[in-house]
Amino acid sequence: MTTQRSSVRALQRGLQILAEVNRSGGIRAGELARRLGLARPTVYRLLETLEELGYVARSASAERFRVTLMTHRLGDGYDRDARVSQAAGPILVELGRALVWPVDLVTCDAGAMVVQESTHSRSPLSIDRGMIGIRLPLLRTAAGRAYLAFCPEPDRRALIAHLGSLDDPADRPFLDPAALDRMIAETVQRGYGMRSIGDDEIPHTSATKTSSIAVPILSGTSVLGCLTIIWLAHALDFPEAIATFFEPMRQAAATIAARQAERPVKLEERA
Repeated sequence: MTTQRSSVRALQRGLQILAEVNRSGGIRAGELARRLGLARPTVYRLLETLEELGYVARSASAERFRVTLMTHRLGDGYDRDARVSQAAGPILVELGRALVWPVDLVTCDAGAMVVQESTHSRSPLSIDRGMIGIRLPLLRTAAGRAYLAFCPEPDRRALIAHLGSLDDPADRPFLDPAALDRMIAETVQRGYGMRSIGDDEIPHTSATKTSSIAVPILSGTSVLGCLTIIWLAHALDFPEAIATFFEPMRQAAATIAARQAERPVKLEERA
């Protein structure tokens, strides 16, 4: 147990050092030890390890340590969707527990809606367990309709042009300009996107048996994603579902947007 605690502590210090080297733009080991309040031998040992692993490099002329390209690549997989997912995770769990029916966090990617987080695996009422990572159509889902309705006009035009170029037969009725304008106006007026039983079947789900609504997660004029809840249509009619689900989902979306905008906690503040 002592060895395990020592390893965790060493990792924590190593991350503190890497963060400070990155922040400084170039720093001597002695100055690094002073700033972090660590013993010089500890700092030298961890810097040597980070150097061996390729995350920092030593300047031969000034004995300063700088981060390398490998360190910058650590952030390649971190994007806005990841940040929204981190902010949404605990809120999604609470919301799913309160509403019981499955709730998803869905974001837009390359003309489709992608499930980033989900309570399907936790919900006793779920009929589609493996939802994370599933790509869903924009025009035929509550989340896609909410995204299109609330996203900036240039983004909407680009998405609609893209979908038109794909010429998916299932999308054609929804791309009719009059129908599309009506859907967008009604969605904005309601404050949520909707898909009711009878809409075209959605791949990889049991959508023909279900209805759903989605509320946008708004940050200024941007849509960070949407919260979607899905339920068996025979178990709950639409007016009852709206009365039960909409307000808690709207509040959850606002909370996620606020938390996503908060300043990330620095490594040294966690130590």
